[in-house]
Amino acid sequence: MSFASPILLACLIAVPLAVAAYVLLDRRHDERAAAWATPSLLPNLVERPPSWKRHLPTILLLIGLALLLVGFARPKATIKVKDQEATVVLVLDVSGSMASKDVKPTRLRAVKGAALRFVDKLPKGYRMSLITFSDHVAVSVPATHDLTAMRDAIQRAKTGPQGTALADAVSRAVDVGRRVKGQGGKSRPPAVVVLFSDGGQTAGRVTPQQAAQKAQKNKIPVSAVAVGTPDGIVEQPLRGGFTERLQVPVQPAVLRTIAQGSGGTLTQLRTVDTKPVYKALGSRVGRTTKNVEVTAAAAGAGLVLMLGGALLSGLWFRRLPV
Repeated sequence: MSFASPILLACLIAVPLAVAAYVLLDRRHDERAAAWATPSLLPNLVERPPSWKRHLPTILLLIGLALLLVGFARPKATIKVKDQEATVVLVLDVSGSMASKDVKPTRLRAVKGAALRFVDKLPKGYRMSLITFSDHVAVSVPATHDLTAMRDAIQRAKTGPQGTALADAVSRAVDVGRRVKGQGGKSRPPAVVVLFSDGGQTAGRVTPQQAAQKAQKNKIPVSAVAVGTPDGIVEQPLRGGFTERLQVPVQPAVLRTIAQGSGGTLTQLRTVDTKPVYKALGSRVGRTTKNVEVTAAAAGAGLVLMLGGALLSGLWFRRLPV
């Protein structure tokens, strides 16, 4: 606790002076009453309230006065407030293999549902970004507080070519997370990458090991979500009306390499939950020290007590016999 105007605390000397004056006046009142009549007859002449009731209004007035004088000195309380800043980067695999129906209705549509749950459960004040990838990477939504834009972009996502530049997408996601600036010149807020993919690495320049090292260096863990089963199949139309059936089994090895190397986790789509991801991210959110003035609270409490004391004094006065 500190004070913006500590010199005004000297005014508190008025409180003990008022107490001394009150005690002196109370004693003189008793002495005058004793001089006016025989002390043994006083209880029959005046109905005196109990001692604590007689002194309660004055006590409230004095406490209220003390709080009011403290309020004049503008007290400040130092509190630590948890920052509401963090970044969640969703990375969606939209390669051709995500059209497989081994996960109903399709891998991509199932991923959309899970991604939307992450959007719906995003803690207040956090930013979110969306990256999609197949044989190339695209930042569909930069880091933003606009969750409507996130939902719309997720719903618009469609499967593309068969290539999978998975590690490149993770590397781009780390770049998005580390470039977010904190409000008011603060340091970069913590970030996490949530990667939805059926695995595999068939395109791109970055290796899974390099992507994991980059994420680990920037302290941005990757929570990978494996999508699909070993029995995944997609059908690809050919010329002449023919159809080619391609086996696209889930390949969690690459996802595991990136997740473990970055300090994150690997889960299955059917068991993915937002709570562990957001809990781990929340534990990395810092706290800001703020000085909060409590002048209004102290002065308000003082006025309330003084008014209460005055009201009680009025009630006791009205009850005294004329």
